[in-house]
Amino acid sequence: MKKEIPSTGYQTAIFAMGCFWCAEDEYRDGKTLEPIAGVIDIKSGYAGGTIENPSYENHPGYKEAIKIIFDPAVISYGKLLEIFWRNVDPFDATGQFCDKGFSYTSAIFYMDENQKNQALESMRATEKTLAENQKIATEILPYTTFYDAEDYHQNFKKKSPIRYNYYRWNCGRDERLDELWKNKDQ
Repeated sequence: MKKEIPSTGYQTAIFAMGCFWCAEDEYRDGKTLEPIAGVIDIKSGYAGGTIENPSYENHPGYKEAIKIIFDPAVISYGKLLEIFWRNVDPFDATGQFCDKGFSYTSAIFYMDENQKNQALESMRATEKTLAENQKIATEILPYTTFYDAEDYHQNFKKKSPIRYNYYRWNCGRDERLDELWKNKDQ
């Protein structure tokens, strides 16, 4: 699949953060649910696998991920990475929060050497900040494929706020993130 970087000067970032509903929400304004400043579009989907046209029911080798189209003149890739690290458990190699299995493991899919270098640098900074004496399990991988998830997964919080909020609370996501980042400078 071709790299989907628009010719408008926008760039693409692809992050796997566990549940793509929650990942997508981290790059939206909490009040309006619109993308944060500089983020042009966010899509939930499947990244990194090899079969064509994966689906929620059939996506072996893929991770649930989000594709962010952003304007680097407004928001940097580095800022997107900061948001990423603040919203994953980087030490969990088995998935994220209550979701376990390969498709829920965290990863940064870099589009070029610049993104790769920034991702590696941000990973080292996160490891140092958290000082957990653990090895970060989040993978930093070259971009290969991304397929949009089904329409009902897109902007899920806006479409189904009660179900989304119950899922997020029940999954323990915020509790674990608070535990990781409590009293940490960022």
